[in-house]
Amino acid sequence: MTTTNASPHGLLARAAVIVTAGIFGLTYSLSAALIALDLAELQAGEGLIGANAAMHAVGVLAMAFLLPRLTAAAGLRRTVISSLLAAAVLMVGFPALPYVWLWFPLRVLLGAASESLFVLSETWLNALSSDQTRARTMGLYTAALSVGFALGPLILSWVGSNGFAPYLVGSALAVLAALLVLSPKIPAPVIDQPAHHNPLRSMRLAPLALAATTLNAAVETAGLTFLTLYAISLGWQESQATQLMSCMMFGAIVLQLPIGWLGDKMDRRRLVIILAGLAALGALAWPHALTNPWATYTLLFIWGGAFVGIYTIMLSIVGDQYRGSKLIGIYAAMGLMWGGGAFIGPLMAGVAMHYNDHGLAYFVAAACALFTLMALLIKKA
Repeated sequence: MTTTNASPHGLLARAAVIVTAGIFGLTYSLSAALIALDLAELQAGEGLIGANAAMHAVGVLAMAFLLPRLTAAAGLRRTVISSLLAAAVLMVGFPALPYVWLWFPLRVLLGAASESLFVLSETWLNALSSDQTRARTMGLYTAALSVGFALGPLILSWVGSNGFAPYLVGSALAVLAALLVLSPKIPAPVIDQPAHHNPLRSMRLAPLALAATTLNAAVETAGLTFLTLYAISLGWQESQATQLMSCMMFGAIVLQLPIGWLGDKMDRRRLVIILAGLAALGALAWPHALTNPWATYTLLFIWGGAFVGIYTIMLSIVGDQYRGSKLIGIYAAMGLMWGGGAFIGPLMAGVAMHYNDHGLAYFVAAACALFTLMALLIKKA
């Protein structure tokens, strides 16, 4: 693949898959907020809205078990295009079917399509990358994903949440992504039949990568849930406190490029340990930095880049060591661990904040420190 990577077609291929990942992130964040708003408009209670959101995880779980076999049978390109077109149809299905009970199977199917796109875009990009450039490529990938997640709610604020229009925007973007990867100029790797069909067995192959995924999901969801409330409790105005997560996300986007460059120039495992250690120390500094706005913005910008960089470099390490259906199985298992981390993160952070004003900072620091210790002790990816 080295010649392909160096050629214009190779650059075009990687750009197309990276853009596709960004569009996936955008449609995912757009649909999550939009469906919740529409259910509330239909007088659905919080319990029903939460239950519907949980259906996304059911789809993710089901697809994690099916995806390696499905991709080997249908091919990577065909599976990605089918998932994008399915997502486009499903998005339009929500406003077209005004019966709330039908939104539950639609959400399961949308979760399955999202899991396919999340896993296969990472797999495809790894196949298009050489060992010498993989960290930079995955840095661009995670940056594009973060941009997509940030743009979804922004587009919703422009288009509004009423009627078909916002769903049609999400559907159109999914179709656009399908057209991007349809080009035969973009080489798609051949995926072999997996030796087994259980993603739980893949967890033994890459325990550190799975731990990094759990850490990323737990801390990210805890931050989204509590960072604004934490700042307000320390005396910040609400308008300023709501900007802190955006500052952190901006750092996560911008700093993935230099972190990826470092990942291609030095030992990647050592870089993961350094980034995790910095994230632990940086979180411990939150209570002190939050007394000064400029210190807070600077720290959160750098911290966001370092923290997300752990996931970026772990993707590169896994891509160095595994290929084909085995890589898909590992990424599918990472998808399962993401759901687990997103579940336990806010719960543990909430308990920590109940007992201490700086509980969020201490929870994040402890989680990053625990991962640092794991990275020092575990030799497998």
